[in-house]
Amino acid sequence: MNFSWTLSRYLGRQFLTVVLITFGIFLALIFMIELVELLRRGTDKPGVTFGLLVSMSLMELPRIGGQTLPFAVLFGGMAAFLRLSRNNELVVARAAGVSVWQFIAPALVVAFVIGSFVVTVYNPVSATLTTRFGQLESKYLQQRASFVAVSANGLWLRQADPAGQSVVHAQRMDNGFELQEVTIFLYDHGDRFLGRIDAQVAALRPGYWDLQDVWVLMGNDQPRQYDSFRQETSLTQKQIEESFAREETISFWELPHFIETAEAAGFSARRYQIYFHQLLATPALLCTMVLVAAAFSMRVTRMGGLLQMVLGGIFSGFLVYFLGNLAIALGLSGILPAALAAWAPPVVVTLLGLAVLFHLEDG
Repeated sequence: MNFSWTLSRYLGRQFLTVVLITFGIFLALIFMIELVELLRRGTDKPGVTFGLLVSMSLMELPRIGGQTLPFAVLFGGMAAFLRLSRNNELVVARAAGVSVWQFIAPALVVAFVIGSFVVTVYNPVSATLTTRFGQLESKYLQQRASFVAVSANGLWLRQADPAGQSVVHAQRMDNGFELQEVTIFLYDHGDRFLGRIDAQVAALRPGYWDLQDVWVLMGNDQPRQYDSFRQETSLTQKQIEESFAREETISFWELPHFIETAEAAGFSARRYQIYFHQLLATPALLCTMVLVAAAFSMRVTRMGGLLQMVLGGIFSGFLVYFLGNLAIALGLSGILPAALAAWAPPVVVTLLGLAVLFHLEDG
């Protein structure tokens, strides 16, 4: 097997350039589509300006762009291999004794490096911007004041009602939305403290918290004890679930600690576990896309059928996407373990891609 650093650098540079150009085109399209959608949603909202919507579009761009990166690698890889093949560069290299695996190796290395960069650097930046986007969206577009936070000190919820505001703190959550060791801090609309309610158990019912073993302290009054007590709330189970931190807002480096904290608070952390393994599998997924691109584009000049091969590569890419979503759905339902749900699609498609290349190529 002949090996050339010069050829490898050239092939890697060609692959990286085309992938970056493809990814840049995707980002431009995503930005325009996202801006149009935000303009539609924010036209009649008070305090919303065009500059704010542009900045929000830029904040959302890394998250959505990261989801399209595997397709940028697929389409960019196919374009790079097709270009080299159509220019007869691969034909000349093969005549000199260079195997197909040496063609693919530089692209695989570049894809692995890109995937590692996405996990360790790109993802934390994207998570920070996505968090900020969610805050602005909640404030200006959804105009929703309720939110949920999970920390080492337990669970925190905040809500805004016509009567004022309240902050709910609980040490943990059991049996769905039943909170344990609960404290509710009450405020008026001017953020002036009104009182607090302490309860051993708080169960969320339609329109109110059903509190058990309660102490109520309002202003300068004496503390009052109740076996049961109702505290009105506008919160619903759906609102709490929607307010809970999205996995995209948590950095790769913070995910393990967040998973531990969420489980300690009584929340199911399965979707965060799956997301964590998805991030770990990103380099493997990008390498899988390189194999798919190579299998459908490197033999075009010898076998013909350019359109069929390109369509086959695109179909294979979307098949990987479909299998990934199917595996995640099975993982969220508990049918598959979290690690298997994230790693199975790229591993299976990688094996299929290698089998195709072994079948088609002779060196």
